[in-house]
Amino acid sequence: MNRPISRQIFTTIHLQHTGKRAVYLQLADALLALIKKEQLRPGQKLPGSRDLAEWQQINRITAAKAYEELQTQGWLESFVGRGTFVARHLPTMRPKPLQPVQATGSNETAGFSVPAPAYLAARLPLVTGRLHLDDGFPDPSLAPLKELYRAWRGQLTRSGLYYKFGSYSRPEGPELFRTAISNYLNDTRGLNTSPKNILSVNGTVMGLNLVCNGLIEPGDVIVSGIPGWGRAEQNFLHAGAKHIGVPVDEHGLVTDELKKICRRKKVRMVYVTPHHHYPTTVSLRIDRRLELLQLAQEYGFIIFEDDYDYDFHYKNRPLLPLASADDRGMVIYGGSFSKSFSPAVRIGYLVASENVIQHLARVRMLLDRQGDHILDNAMAEILNDGTVQRYLRKTLAVYKERRDFFCDLLQSELGELVHFNIPEGGMTVWANFAEYINLEMLAQQASQKGLYISDGKVHQYPGYHTNAIRLGFASSTKEDMTASIAILKSLLKK
Repeated sequence: MNRPISRQIFTTIHLQHTGKRAVYLQLADALLALIKKEQLRPGQKLPGSRDLAEWQQINRITAAKAYEELQTQGWLESFVGRGTFVARHLPTMRPKPLQPVQATGSNETAGFSVPAPAYLAARLPLVTGRLHLDDGFPDPSLAPLKELYRAWRGQLTRSGLYYKFGSYSRPEGPELFRTAISNYLNDTRGLNTSPKNILSVNGTVMGLNLVCNGLIEPGDVIVSGIPGWGRAEQNFLHAGAKHIGVPVDEHGLVTDELKKICRRKKVRMVYVTPHHHYPTTVSLRIDRRLELLQLAQEYGFIIFEDDYDYDFHYKNRPLLPLASADDRGMVIYGGSFSKSFSPAVRIGYLVASENVIQHLARVRMLLDRQGDHILDNAMAEILNDGTVQRYLRKTLAVYKERRDFFCDLLQSELGELVHFNIPEGGMTVWANFAEYINLEMLAQQASQKGLYISDGKVHQYPGYHTNAIRLGFASSTKEDMTASIAILKSLLKK
C-alpha cells in the first residue's frame, strides 16, 4: 500500500479558482470524496504536495494546506521522511448490508425510520404575494421595533455582562421581565399576579407545548371548540391525548355540550380563546365564562386560556380574562406579543399558580435551558417606560379604522357573495362565502394575481364543513385592501 497513487485518479478533481470557497478547501473536499468512494483506500500513499500542485496547476502551499486540513480531521496521516497516507484506522466505507435496500440520497431520506403521524402532515401556509388578507397579523410598520432594538442594544453595553452572557440564568425568565409582565397584566387585565406566577416563553405555541409535555398524560381528554386552532390540536395529539371538539356558536364555546362530556368522561384540560374565538372571532358570553369556571372547579380540569389578541377590542371595553376571575388556580393564561408587534417577535408568557410555573420551568429545561433573556429584558424596558402602552393606544385607533373601511368595502363589493359579522375586536373578518364558490381554486387564482388568501382547508373538520376563511385587515393599508378586494371581485364575478 506504500506505492504512490496514479495521477489518473486525480483527473476527476476540478477546482473553481473564482469560487467563494477557498481552493485548498475545495481540494480537501475532493480528496475526502475519493476516500469515501474508496478510490483512495486506508493506508495508501498520496502523491507529494509538489506533484499534486503540478497536476492541479495550483501553488504547492495550497496543496499542502489541503493535506493539513484532512490530517486535522483525521482522514490523513503524515510521517517524516515517508510521506502522506490515507489514515489506516479508517473503517470500510461500504459495509455489506444485512438486507437489500434501495439506494437514496442521505440528504433526502434518512437511513432510519421516521414516524409520520397524520397530524404532523398539516400544510404550513406561508403568506406570499405583494397583497395579503392574512390570518390576522399586525402591521410591523406601526410597531415600536426601533424602540425595542434600542432597548436590546442597551442590554449589550451595560454592566453585568457575565450574568447576561457568561452563565445560565433562570429557566422561567429574568426577574425584570417577569416583574414587568406581572405589573402589565395586573394593570390591563385585572389579574392578581406576582413575578412568581410568570413564565417566559417564545410564543403561545411553546407555552401550550410545555403544558402538554408537563401536565398531560397519554389518554387524557382535552376539549376545545370546533372550528378551532389546528396548531393547538396537533399539540394535544402529539402528547397522546384524546381530543374532543364541542360546537362554537355566535356566543362562543357551547358550555352545555362541555357539561355533557364532563358527566361521561374525566376531562383533563379545556382549551379556549374566549376573547375572540379562533377562527370565528366571536367572544365567549359572560354567562358561559362563569359556567366554564364553575365546571373547572367542579370537575377539576385545567383551563388553558389563549388570549392571543386581547389588546385589540373596538366595541366598548372587553370582558376581562377568565384568569382575572379565577380564585381556585384552575386557569393557565397564555399570551404573546407576536399578535401585537410582529409574528417574528417571539416573546410570550404563561401565567399560573406558583407551583405550576415551577414545574413547567423544570420541564422547559428539557427542551430549552432558558429563553432569550436579552430580548426579554429589552421588552421589559419598553413596558416599564410606557412605550408598549402608547403603541397599543395608537394602533387600536388605526386598526379600528381599517376594520371599518374593510368591512364597508367587503359589503359594497362582495355583499351578495360573502356573509360576515363585523368583529368586535381582533384583526380579521370571518367571511362565509356562497356555497358554490370553490375557496381552494379562488386562493390559487388570487395567488396568480399577487394576492394571498387562505384556501379554507385548515378550518375543515369531520362532520363540520363551512365555506369560510379568515380575511385579515390589520396588516394592509386602505390602498392595498382596495386592490385586494378588486382582485377577488374580478375572480368571483367573471
